[in-house]
Amino acid sequence: MTSPGAQTASLRSRNFVLFFTGRAVAKLGDAMLPLALSAGLIQQSHGPGAIGAALASLTVFLAGFVIFGGVFCDRFNTRALMIGSDLARVCTQGLMAALFLTGHVVLWQVCAIGAVNGICAGLFQPGVAGTIPRVASDVQGANGLIRTAESLAMLLGPAAAGALVGSFSPGGVFVAHAATYALSAVCLALLRLPAQAPRAERPTYRADLAEGWREFRARTWMWSVIVIWMVYMVTVSGPLVPLTASEIIPADGPGVYGLVNSALGGGTALGGLLALRFRPVRQLRAGSCALLACCLYPAAVGLALPPAAMMAAAALWGLGGGVWAVMWSTSVQTQVPGEILNRIHAYEVAGSLAMMPVGQALAGPAAQVFGGRTVLLAGGFLMIGVSAALLAVPAIRNLRAVTPSTALASSTGDTRAAGDRVPDRGA
Repeated sequence: MTSPGAQTASLRSRNFVLFFTGRAVAKLGDAMLPLALSAGLIQQSHGPGAIGAALASLTVFLAGFVIFGGVFCDRFNTRALMIGSDLARVCTQGLMAALFLTGHVVLWQVCAIGAVNGICAGLFQPGVAGTIPRVASDVQGANGLIRTAESLAMLLGPAAAGALVGSFSPGGVFVAHAATYALSAVCLALLRLPAQAPRAERPTYRADLAEGWREFRARTWMWSVIVIWMVYMVTVSGPLVPLTASEIIPADGPGVYGLVNSALGGGTALGGLLALRFRPVRQLRAGSCALLACCLYPAAVGLALPPAAMMAAAALWGLGGGVWAVMWSTSVQTQVPGEILNRIHAYEVAGSLAMMPVGQALAGPAAQVFGGRTVLLAGGFLMIGVSAALLAVPAIRNLRAVTPSTALASSTGDTRAAGDRVPDRGA
C-alpha cells in the first residue's frame, strides 16, 4: 500500500528523522496547551464550562474542516499545506500569548483563536497519514516510534507548562507553543520526499468528497470504530480535560495536574514502545483489549485518590491508549490505498472528533447537575463498555494485519481491506 519510494525508507533515514522530530516537537507544544489554557482561565475566574468551550472551539473547527483538508491534500501539495498550517499557528499562538501576558483575556477571543487553530489543524492532519508511508517502509514501526516520541513530549509538556505557569504566566507557555510550530515547519520544509505519480484530473471537489465517503463506507471495520468512538468522545474523552482540571488544580495545584498529565504521557510512551515489539495478527483486537486499562484514570480522579494513585491510573490510561493508537494508525495507513488515504484519514478524523466538542461543552452543565466526580466515575465505567463494544464487532476484532500477500492483492485493484473481503472463519 506504500508508495514505491517508501520501500527503501528506513527508520534511520534523513526523511524519517526530520518528520519524527517535527511531530515530537509539535506534540510537546500541544501537550502544554491544555494545562496553560485551563490554569489561565481559572486565574481569570472561569470554570469548567469556559475551559470546555475554549477546547471545543478548536475541536469543532478541526472536525468540520478536516474532510475538506483531506481533499486539498489529495489535490495539491500536501507538504506545502502542512507547512502553511504550522506557520499560521505560529501567529495565532503568538496572539494568544499576548492576551495572557497582558491580562486582557476575553473568552470569545480565546475561542476565536481556537477556531482558527482548528481550521489549520484540519489542513495539517490529513497529510500526516499520507506522509508516514512515504518516509518509512515499516509503517507500524514508524507509528510506534512517533507515538513514543509524542508521548514523551506529553510527559515533559505538562510538567514544563506547570512550572512556567507557577513561576511566570500562562502567556509564556503560548510563546513556547508558537516556537514548536515554527520548528515543525522547518522540519517539513527540509524533507526530500520521493516523487508521487501524477494525479488524475478530477472533475469537482464534490466528486472527491463523494469518492472518499464511498471508500470510507466500504470498510465496515473503519466506520464501526468511528461510531463507537463518537460515543466515547461524548461520555469519556470530551469531559475528561475540563473535569480533571477543575478537580485537580483547585485541590492540589497546577504542579500536581502537570505531574498527572506527565504520567499519562509516560504511560503512552510505554504503550508506543510495546507496540514496536508487539506485532499481532489482529491489530484492532489487541488495541481494543488494551483500552480496558483506560477506565482507571477518570475513576481515580472521581474518587479523589491521592496524587500518586492518580498518576498511576493516568499512566495506565496512557499505556492502553498508546497501544490502541499505534494499532489503529497502522491499520488505516496499511489497509487503505495511498491515492485515497488522505481523504479516508480525513473522514475518520472528522468522525472521531465530531462528538468531542459535545462532550467538552456538556462537561460544565453535567458537573453542575451531577457533580464533577460523579461524571468522571461514570466515564470510567463507560470506558469498559467502549472496549467491549469494539470487541463485539466481527469486522473490527477479525481484521488481519496487512502482509505481503494482502498488499499484493490490493495492488491488483481490490481496494477494500482484507478483513472486509474474506470472512475470517477461524476466529
